[in-house]
Amino acid sequence: MYALFADPYAQRFYPLSVDHEAAEGWIRWNLRNYETYGFGLWALELRETGAFVGDCGITLQPVDDERKHEVGYHVMEPLRRRGLATEAGVACRNWALETLGVPFVCSIVRADNVASQRVAERIHESVRDLEGKEHPRLLYYTERTA
Repeated sequence: MYALFADPYAQRFYPLSVDHEAAEGWIRWNLRNYETYGFGLWALELRETGAFVGDCGITLQPVDDERKHEVGYHVMEPLRRRGLATEAGVACRNWALETLGVPFVCSIVRADNVASQRVAERIHESVRDLEGKEHPRLLYYTERTA
């Protein structure tokens, strides 16, 4: 996880994950998500080699004073711009809607994270501004249809 967040672009958006202790905390947080909710972030691997690519999955995040199911994704710098986050994100969105049966799935993206916005645009149907925190953010979301 440390290597995932070590490049300068990732550090702009995840500055708390730039040392080994923070990376271990990230892993502990994810394990607690599995213990508490039964889901979290999955490791992404290349099919051909099994090499670690990044992570993607579902976590609960605060949105408008509620906890919403969010598709989160991170890909190692040399493997970005290949559609891996989009492929994994779509699969996670569908899993949340179909398997968990949730009515709403989102991705929260900082307004200055253009690369993540491009992924979220491919995963979700709609977007709006999201208030709160210290940086302007966008809420990309998909609602389950009847």
